Amino acid sequence: MTIRSLRARLLAWLLGGIAVVGLCGGVVVYRNALKQADGFFDYHLKQTAVVLRDLPVEYLWPMPSSIPSRARAYGFVIRVWTIYGQLIYRTPVQTALPNLTALGFSTVKTPQGSWRVYGVASSTRVIQVAQPMRVRQQQAIELAMKALVPFALAVPILGLLVWFAVGHTLEPLQRLAASVKARRLDALEALPLAGLPDEVQPLVGALNDLLGRLTGALERERAFIADAAHELRTPLTALHLQLGALERAGTDEERAEATQRLSAGVQRSIRLVEQLLSLERQAPRTEAARGRIALDELAREVVAELVPLADARGIDLGMAEAQRALIQGESDSIATLVRNLVDNAVRYTPGGGRVDVSVIAPGAAGQPVKLRVADNGPGIAPEERARVFDRFYRHPGTQVPGSGLGLAIVKAIADAHGADIELGAGEGGRGLAVTVSFPAISPS
Repeated sequence: MTIRSLRARLLAWLLGGIAVVGLCGGVVVYRNALKQADGFFDYHLKQTAVVLRDLPVEYLWPMPSSIPSRARAYGFVIRVWTIYGQLIYRTPVQTALPNLTALGFSTVKTPQGSWRVYGVASSTRVIQVAQPMRVRQQQAIELAMKALVPFALAVPILGLLVWFAVGHTLEPLQRLAASVKARRLDALEALPLAGLPDEVQPLVGALNDLLGRLTGALERERAFIADAAHELRTPLTALHLQLGALERAGTDEERAEATQRLSAGVQRSIRLVEQLLSLERQAPRTEAARGRIALDELAREVVAELVPLADARGIDLGMAEAQRALIQGESDSIATLVRNLVDNAVRYTPGGGRVDVSVIAPGAAGQPVKLRVADNGPGIAPEERARVFDRFYRHPGTQVPGSGLGLAIVKAIADAHGADIELGAGEGGRGLAVTVSFPAISPS
């Protein structure tokens, strides 16, 4: 089962680690205690055998007082043979030990369990002293338990300390969660970083960045709604008045004229709504899928689409130059950019004028791809070129119908694609030339 709680994970790892360390420590302590017990009892096995070997009077053997008291206390079993193999003494303990013994230390397995045996010989007798291994193991357990008692008492205390430490450490996260949960829907202020652990501050910083972007998005939404309401009020009022004029028209000529004005007003309203929606789509929300775009091909498609509009106004629209050039971007947005530039040039160029569209590939690595739309219309004065990218800005005295959103949309798309826009004069110093420079990409 997957543990999703950070508190539960920390407790599981820390308490599990304490338990594992405690278990390993117990095993190590037991093994050390058993090793010490082996050394201790081997020493006394040998000393007991040596004492019995060195008894001086053969015919007085064995004297009960000559057997060390520790031999009985440690569970030693003693057997003595003459050098001819005659058993002359054994402790009253029934064992299955062999009748012969190896000199020195050895471990013997019997039906009663394993025994530790030490054998020693003198000139007249052979002495065997043995001890059950279970005695040593029991002694090792007792020693280990004595050593582990303080540790066993400390483990629960350590577990409680870990429990409280984890809870205290996670309190800033709980306070942060409670603070976010208690916020109003419209409270988008940055979360405070003071008092937060260093590990939590990057998360809160990312949340603050998200809140900042959300605040900007909401402000743009409010600005868009306000701008749209302001800009749509006038054309909708005009449509209402033109509809009233159509109702009051008495003759066919008056009715035809009113219908024509109403149709033109509807077309202007449709274009305004389209531009408002196009501008709103360029607002940064989620990153649109981007890919390689052949800018020259896209420009040809847009020019072909707008040729009928240019022909209707008597304007010569065409591709002056179309070099093969690739850029990285979102195709619908780039098409909107090109369409707005060409449409603006066609609308503001007087009849009989000319609009040239050029796509210029980079001459060397690192140079930008350039899209240039030039006309021989009235142009824009240098002192006003910085303002034409503002929403709804129109030069005073402009007679061409419009909403002042075309170049604002172009600027928003260019910024989203890392492109630069430059306004200058057209051919021969007349008209307007708009140059958009896109970062080039490798053709491979």
